[in-house]
Amino acid sequence: MNKYEEIMKNTDAVLFDMDGTLIDSMWVWATVDKEFYERYGLTEPDDFYEQMEGKSFTEVAKLYLDAFPEIPFTLEELQQEWTRMAYEKYTTEVPLKEGVREFITSLKERNVKLGIGTSNGRELVDATLQALDIEQYFDSVHTSCEVETGKPSPDIYLLVAEDLGVDPSRCLVFEDVPNGILAGKNAGMRTCAVYDQYSRDQEDKKKEMADYYIDSYMELGSAE
Repeated sequence: MNKYEEIMKNTDAVLFDMDGTLIDSMWVWATVDKEFYERYGLTEPDDFYEQMEGKSFTEVAKLYLDAFPEIPFTLEELQQEWTRMAYEKYTTEVPLKEGVREFITSLKERNVKLGIGTSNGRELVDATLQALDIEQYFDSVHTSCEVETGKPSPDIYLLVAEDLGVDPSRCLVFEDVPNGILAGKNAGMRTCAVYDQYSRDQEDKKKEMADYYIDSYMELGSAE
């Protein structure tokens, strides 16, 4: 049994996080944060990144406004500004991770349902999937802004599974950070951790938490 067959056993749907999982995009937010901090003379609080991990676009904006009340934006305006700052990078510079297109093509050929449960904002998600020409592969796409609580709450993945009409026990989740993996596990789904350079200091934790681990989608090949 090869790795593809191993992880796809008893699987009717595959659910993906987007940033750091399907696409190499975490660098965008490092760039946006740096520009934003410099523009307003802000200093990132200790453990701020850890507080943000897995949270929805809206929840992260709330964290920023709580930490930096001097920011001259409402909650909605801050999200719009971040979208504006990141939009061109997402639509022209962010690539798919190696092997993603081949993997999702293989899954669709085998009638596996595909979904996305992402913490990003809807405008960036839709624009990115269209720019990469992969939106047609996914049967359900939802953001954590649509549910009550972001990851590690299971809400987003349960919503996608319900939309797909697949029992959580028959779903496999691909994630790049511990809180995302935990969201999948809390939803009663099996999980596969994906290497990403921006979470490389968490690799041991990810391997311990997830049912499977890949450095690259190229490891999965196909069932053939």
